[in-house]
Amino acid sequence: MTDATRDTPAPLPGMMPGNLPENAPQARDFKPVEWARDLLRTIRTGALGTLDRNTGHPVTTLANVATDTDGAPVIAISKLSSHTANLAADGRASLLLARMGKGDPQAHPRLTVLGRFVPVTDESVRARLRGRFLARHPKAQIYIDFPDFSLWRMEVAAAHLNGGFARAADLTAADLMLDVADAGGLMEAEAGAIEHMNDDHAEAVALYATVLAGEEPGPWKLTGVDPEGFDLGAGDRTARVLFPERITTGEALHKVLVQMARQARAKG
Repeated sequence: MTDATRDTPAPLPGMMPGNLPENAPQARDFKPVEWARDLLRTIRTGALGTLDRNTGHPVTTLANVATDTDGAPVIAISKLSSHTANLAADGRASLLLARMGKGDPQAHPRLTVLGRFVPVTDESVRARLRGRFLARHPKAQIYIDFPDFSLWRMEVAAAHLNGGFARAADLTAADLMLDVADAGGLMEAEAGAIEHMNDDHAEAVALYATVLAGEEPGPWKLTGVDPEGFDLGAGDRTARVLFPERITTGEALHKVLVQMARQARAKG
């Protein structure tokens, strides 16, 4: 092994070769990290790629997806499914999260996240992620506690974003994941804050969606918060609103939600 080979970092999974148009100058309106994080937080269902435990062939299935506070994908899967058996044998996997729309599907942005899925065994972590998953997928309430179901969390290694024609970027885990080491207070306050806002301040939540996120009216509910922003859901629709500044405590969350409600009412 030469010194040059030794000093060259191994390529991350999913990285594209250095050929055009992947490395061509990007459009000015293309913001890879911002677009990727938005897809990660707003797409509810993805194509789950696992490795067949018998032959190693790639296997693609469909999975409902939520995120941990830091953005790590979370899935709830059954032992009766082949992808669960595959992950138990080899946790390496990918998730394709795509935004649909009119016209050519390839003109719309999509994100492939690569990493390793690990079963959630810590009961306190499971309880927290269960809450986040159900907030995003309320209908999962009927099966999530079945004995054969378990939660799995992805340890993200890298990602590739295709933002449409002539817009593509390789991303690292640091590009996608949020540092939540200082956000313990926010994580503890999340469930109570969401319940309070949805039960007692539905009008403010609706304004967040229609005014701040620019969405059509609907039965909008707050579904998750993290240091960067909060997630909203109305049936199959989702939306994301960013905070004006990083939030790490329950007290700061309360203040910023009040402030943003006032702003939305003024704009509305």
